[in-house]
Amino acid sequence: MYIIGLDVGTQGARAICCDGKGNITAQFTVPFTMEPEGKLPAGWSEQNPQLWWQTARKCLQEIVKELKIRNTSTERITALAVTSTSGTILPIREDGIPLRAAIMYNDTRAVEEAQELNEIGKDLTEKLGYRFSSSFALAKILWVKRHEPKIFDRTWRFIHAADYIVGKLTGRFDVSDISNTLKTGYDHLEGKWPTFIERSLGIATTMLPQVLNIGETIAPISHTASQEVGLSSTTVVVAGATDGTASFFASGATRIGDWNSTLGTTLVVRGVSRQLVKDSKGRIYCHRHPQGYWLPGGASSTGGECLKKKFAGENLEMLDKKALQKLPTNLIVYPLVRKGERLPFQNPEAEGFVIGESNDQTELYAAYLEGVGYVERWIYEILEELGAEVGNKVFVTGGGAKSQVWLKIRASILGKQLVRPLLPEAAMGAAVIAASRTFYENIDQAVQSMIRHDLVVEPQVD
Repeated sequence: MYIIGLDVGTQGARAICCDGKGNITAQFTVPFTMEPEGKLPAGWSEQNPQLWWQTARKCLQEIVKELKIRNTSTERITALAVTSTSGTILPIREDGIPLRAAIMYNDTRAVEEAQELNEIGKDLTEKLGYRFSSSFALAKILWVKRHEPKIFDRTWRFIHAADYIVGKLTGRFDVSDISNTLKTGYDHLEGKWPTFIERSLGIATTMLPQVLNIGETIAPISHTASQEVGLSSTTVVVAGATDGTASFFASGATRIGDWNSTLGTTLVVRGVSRQLVKDSKGRIYCHRHPQGYWLPGGASSTGGECLKKKFAGENLEMLDKKALQKLPTNLIVYPLVRKGERLPFQNPEAEGFVIGESNDQTELYAAYLEGVGYVERWIYEILEELGAEVGNKVFVTGGGAKSQVWLKIRASILGKQLVRPLLPEAAMGAAVIAASRTFYENIDQAVQSMIRHDLVVEPQVD
């Protein structure tokens, strides 16, 4: 038996078909451009949802082709889960037809609406320990209500990006996973839509999706989708998660005290906590773990981007090899390369700095590696202060995890073992979710059985 994980990102779709042990049978990627169809105002970001379906459909068709080459029946595919961007919103008619382009996760038009939500929804944000921002789907829905009333009045449901693909696969456009609903204002403690959405905002909760836990069965593949993509109608589609949550499970983290640091352009951390972690400063917010725990996380504005900006044109591989000889450096670096910080502190005016002087480019490079490591350590110290359980092991992903030198530096600064997964992709995480209640009893069993690691780095003790 097999499962499929499908990730529809901002630049393309990717599908992975694997067995219950995580062995990949087939995989396919279809890229697309993020560019909108027309020119948009600054800060706006939109995408045609038809692109999502076209690329997702192509991925699934290619998976089916590969299985046929292997003489494997599609009836052996037990389940499929979909993941996509968090905070993206799409108004649709009852037949699933979009009423406008999707307003994307990184769209910032709803700043005023987010500020208003923090006042109106104060009871919710204080209870769950986060603050609304313009990236939240609920702020964008309120923007549509105010600025595009004709579209709002014709809307049957506001759904998320993954929900649209689920609808195309099953015919059910009225359901979402609990992970995606966080930014739409769903009360993860009470398990319901809060009353202020309808009472104070004038947005009927019937316009919002039914919420299922990660891994719960939604529906089988519809006859129409079966004809389009070639999958069997015996395959069930289960509730997926945001791309960040799916990638978290693909890292191998799933148990209380497990944490994942994703070091790409920026640094993102997420972990498993027994308790809801509240942060009055709004730096941390919590998704719900499918086994009832919490998934606190947050993002710094620093990360791998500092190397690309500060050492543009340099041979980074060569600098990487020489960096260990310069450690510890005599420099102190806060490695921001653009204005504004989100975590470990929030300040839109914050700027990076270097304390100390050096004419040695390798030493400066090593200091930036150290700087990111110390920001990461600061974040974990804050999480512990807020009550999160942080174990002695961190699962590391992202482009920064490819540098063994950087991993050694980070392991020593954190004083923790760093574990790098073999395939830390959202599509793999979606496959794990698809297996979590079909092959296995829960997500923990699925992660332990399906995720493999290719490198373990121990902290160096002087």
